[in-house]
Amino acid sequence: MSKIAFIFPGQGAQYCGMGQDFYEQTSIGKEIYDKASALLGFSVPELCFEKNDRLDITEYTQAAMVTTSIAMMRVLEAETGIKPSVSAGLSLGEYCALAASGVMSDEDAIRTVRQRGILMQEAVPAGVGAMAAILALDASAIEEVLSGMEGVQIANYNCPGQIVISGKKEKVEDANEKLLQAGAKRAIMLNVSGPFHSKMLTEAGEKLGEVLESVTINDPQIPYISNVTAKLVTDKALVRDLLKRQVSSSVRWQQSVETMLLDGVDTFIEIGPGKTLAGFMKKITRDVKVFNIEKLEDLNKLSV
Repeated sequence: MSKIAFIFPGQGAQYCGMGQDFYEQTSIGKEIYDKASALLGFSVPELCFEKNDRLDITEYTQAAMVTTSIAMMRVLEAETGIKPSVSAGLSLGEYCALAASGVMSDEDAIRTVRQRGILMQEAVPAGVGAMAAILALDASAIEEVLSGMEGVQIANYNCPGQIVISGKKEKVEDANEKLLQAGAKRAIMLNVSGPFHSKMLTEAGEKLGEVLESVTINDPQIPYISNVTAKLVTDKALVRDLLKRQVSSSVRWQQSVETMLLDGVDTFIEIGPGKTLAGFMKKITRDVKVFNIEKLEDLNKLSV
């Protein structure tokens, strides 16, 4: 029998029209989008389905992504009866994993990421911070180069051959040059609005911690994986601190997948816009089943 993980993408996978078929063709999907609109005070369907400038702005992106992925997940569960043994999400996607595991209600996950997005957006003035993707250089080599530098750190361990760095713009540019000299194939500056998962967002994490104090945290019904530790979380007492630290800590996605593999997971279902995590999975292991739920018709392709 398959051991299933639900996995959820992070910021950057969003696009206009994401989740529209779930909204228009399922009562569960429509209910979740409409509930999110009532909670947040603006139209989430309009944000997700109509051309606009807000979808790529962090304070809106995060709520849009989490609403969309949760709507897809709840429809998947209702239509197929599939339940995961563990859940995990990349950065922002961790809040969908929290909803999947029962640690947070869907409503609290959506409300919290709206505040998270605002705090992250306001943390660093535009143009001061930056992020870059470093391709085809081992993590250990990148760590060695960055160990001698201030103001830049690894933001994401995505998969073998793809690491993201983050920090002060000029420091990231300096690091790019040093990493290319160390053997990286490419160093690509990312089109993002801030130095996410760097120490520059420590204060935003502290403020998020205050927000989390008023959020109900439940015991996990199934374990979820923390981005900060890449370990299974089964104790609700750990959740708030891990989420606070997550904002300024490295996202250990490759290590999170490796934890799930060691736990016996053999089937991964990526729920949300795009196929980013499936792409990472191919570079981590090819010995598992991977499915994507992005369109309503994708439910018919599941064979678990």
